[in-house]
Amino acid sequence: MKIAGNVALITGGASGLGAATARVLVESGAKVVLVDTNEEAGQSFAAELGEGRARFVKTDVSSATEVEAAVKAAGEMGPLRIAVNCAGVGWAARTLKRDGTPHDFDLFRKIIEINLFGTFNVLRLAASAMSALEPVDGERGVIVNTASVAAFDGQIGQAAYSASKGGVVGMTLPVARDLAKSLIRVMTIAPGTFDTPMLQGLPEEVRTALAAGIPNPSRLGDPAEYGALVKHIAENAYLNGEVIRIDGALRMPPK
Repeated sequence: MKIAGNVALITGGASGLGAATARVLVESGAKVVLVDTNEEAGQSFAAELGEGRARFVKTDVSSATEVEAAVKAAGEMGPLRIAVNCAGVGWAARTLKRDGTPHDFDLFRKIIEINLFGTFNVLRLAASAMSALEPVDGERGVIVNTASVAAFDGQIGQAAYSASKGGVVGMTLPVARDLAKSLIRVMTIAPGTFDTPMLQGLPEEVRTALAAGIPNPSRLGDPAEYGALVKHIAENAYLNGEVIRIDGALRMPPK
């Protein structure tokens, strides 16, 4: 798919992996709709990318009405042919605390609601909009979801997070099959340890230790590398129904 001239809707687009992806796609000639709950950061980043090239829409990805509004805003900018799900939360909690107190059920539900339900909510509504477009070079659109290496190597305290990301991995192939006749591709990226706002608040010694645990290259991932992979997925029409790990050969230990 040619990126130039098309519109991309990017959740979590105000920072981290989403912002890096938006930058890569704008540089490739796309227009972007940044979807995020952080209005100040989103508006500022949209202004940085340039009027007419980027628009911010404050959106809770778990809300059907808010995502519908974001998809409509994307359609007003041009043909929505790319959707990238980067919105997510990474709160950690053990199944049992040391005193025997169980995992907060509302917290578990909230993580699933944002990471899994939110991803599918954006996917289904973006796919609906894409299905109304005329095919170009044999396809109508591509949807890229974000899972995590935690879907495969979940650590202590990641029961909810791993379950949410495992759900994203698990639905990749069936959804790609669902949308095959609509000529819409679905891919998932499972990032390792990236230098995003989730990690930037950690002490430097912790960040250094995390980087040292990555085999090669032995450093934190650069969000621009994630964005470059999204660009390649969009442009490579034979990539469909698969999960790609981007992690420097990292396999997470139990803790």
